[in-house]
Amino acid sequence: MFDRLIDEVNKRSDLVKESLIDTLGTLIKDYEDRNIKEPKGDPISVLKYLLEEHGLNQSDLQEMRSQGVVSEILNGKRKLNLRQIVALSKKFSVSPSVFIDNI
Repeated sequence: MFDRLIDEVNKRSDLVKESLIDTLGTLIKDYEDRNIKEPKGDPISVLKYLLEEHGLNQSDLQEMRSQGVVSEILNGKRKLNLRQIVALSKKFSVSPSVFIDNI
């Protein structure tokens, strides 16, 4: 419903709906910050978890470049680079830190 409201305002400006979007966005963020914990673990496990949670597979990760690169990352043969970390954090709405190995 929130996304539909944003789409409506993008098509035709409406100050009341824009105010509602701001309020709802703040409330949703506050709720998520308090109730939804970011996944923890090594970056590849987190990525696999997020893919499963969102019902996605490696072909849905176009922002990662080729399927070969995605396969190498998911199999632990390659590490995520900064561009990929930023893209994934935006795609899944999580902090980039979940994709950084804490060695």
